[in-house]
Amino acid sequence: MFMEASSTPPGPGPRALSAVLAEVLRTGAAVAAAEAARTRALAEAGHLALDVMAERPSSSRGAEMALREVASEIAAAEHSSDRSVQTQITRAMALVDDYPATLAAWEEGTLTRAHVHTILDIGAPLPTEARTEFDTLATTTAAAGLSPGRLRTRLAVLAEALQPTSITERHQRGRDTRCVRVVTGHDGMSDLVATLPTVLAVGIYDRLTQQARTIIDTRGDTPETVTDERTTAQVRADILADLLLTAAPDADPTRTDDGPGTLGTIRARIQVVVPALTMLDPAQENTDPADLIGHGPLDADTARTLADATTVPWDRIITHPITGAVLHTDTYHRTTAIDRYLRARDRHCRWPGCTVPAIRCEVDHTLDYALGGRTDVGNLAHLCQRHHTQKQFTRWKVKQLPNGILEWTSPTGRTYRDDPLPSSPTARFLPDDPPPPDPHHALF
Repeated sequence: MFMEASSTPPGPGPRALSAVLAEVLRTGAAVAAAEAARTRALAEAGHLALDVMAERPSSSRGAEMALREVASEIAAAEHSSDRSVQTQITRAMALVDDYPATLAAWEEGTLTRAHVHTILDIGAPLPTEARTEFDTLATTTAAAGLSPGRLRTRLAVLAEALQPTSITERHQRGRDTRCVRVVTGHDGMSDLVATLPTVLAVGIYDRLTQQARTIIDTRGDTPETVTDERTTAQVRADILADLLLTAAPDADPTRTDDGPGTLGTIRARIQVVVPALTMLDPAQENTDPADLIGHGPLDADTARTLADATTVPWDRIITHPITGAVLHTDTYHRTTAIDRYLRARDRHCRWPGCTVPAIRCEVDHTLDYALGGRTDVGNLAHLCQRHHTQKQFTRWKVKQLPNGILEWTSPTGRTYRDDPLPSSPTARFLPDDPPPPDPHHALF
């Protein structure tokens, strides 16, 4: 008897798959309810900050410091970034105050976090008085079962109809948000994100693409390009890096008709810590990676290339072989020695969890100089501008313990310790080299 084999691959039975689907939907609804509850709690934290602000003299700085103070309390307890928590609080307050229908649908599990964030993003440019109507329209539209991507398209049309001003006027305000930021990724890679007017962003991308294609089309014309196997995307990224790191901008107020101005002479500055064995013995297998301060590990080849290319002298930092504690640096002049020691010890802002590199921070007296604080390494530490200001104008307190350890005390009395030692071990044990052969031993 001949039986034809089925071309349909075996799969889970309908009953088993239905049970799994039910569990996915159940847990998804539970997660949505928990996320909505956290949002309400964060909004309450923001309102507490507003209550604190009401007790202080009215000023824009007072409002900002009150919100920072509350955000820092939550962030320290969760071991997260206070900047991120402050953003979460701001969004939570907007959701609770302006989008009650959306928040209720999220609590019920009929909307996901992605849907809610889409509604918030599209509704953000709307004036406060238009958000109640938009909230109703958004939840009604989302109830039709649209994906976040399709919901975004529908809501953009609805939001435009509720705008009291033209898109031209709003674009003029939108230009004020232009910025550049770095989002640290994995494996020594990061995203450089530029928020620009759309016409400029599209123009930049088109020019990079044309230049990349020109390079690809001329491959093989010279011996150097024969082996060039880069993709268009890779060439585009390389051209962008070359232009930004080496070109002189036209918008230079110091530029004259005879040549570039001073902006063209400014070069990039980064802070890299390279283990000595990584620098001195390229052939050594499994060498420790370098550390690009504020962003993470850097591969040994890139670190050596940077060291070979730079004309700036490197600082030799002597550390304890087991603990990694900085012992001293190769400097003599007192002021310079202190600065170099602190950069080597701190590496980044000393607020718990902050990763701003020390080269972009301010050196702060832990105990104010005006109150008798000494100018030495036992009373100095790097703080970024945000956290330096927060130390001065909020109820957070700090004292410096031996070995550069900072102990922060929050407004609620909780303490958080920030240790300057690197998070990864600085000592690694290697097998002993085999003993040299006996010169008197004959080889047969």
